Amino acid sequence: MEFPIRVVVYLKTDYQLKTRDTRELASATFFAPYDKTVEPYIRIETGDYEELVSERGKNDALWAILSSMAHEIIHYQQWLEDKEMDEKEAENGSEESLDSYYRFL
Repeated sequence: MEFPIRVVVYLKTDYQLKTRDTRELASATFFAPYDKTVEPYIRIETGDYEELVSERGKNDALWAILSSMAHEIIHYQQWLEDKEMDEKEAENGSEESLDSYYRFL
């Protein structure tokens, strides 16, 4: 996977984040500027980490955060390729990426 334009990832201590465009609550967001000279960024909430550890265990809690990050990275790739933000593609692509990562471990 290539990252020709830097994308910063912010880990926030919030429980949920508001999307910039619709102001909906989400666990992660990708800011896709119209101008490719403006730096994109990913925000991921981690406020429920301790609860997830209690409910699911440390590995699953970390996997949930990685899953959100992988999903937003697929949106980053869509943005690079000037494609529509496709949630189904992001879901499928993030699962494939995480499966690859898991096999690599």
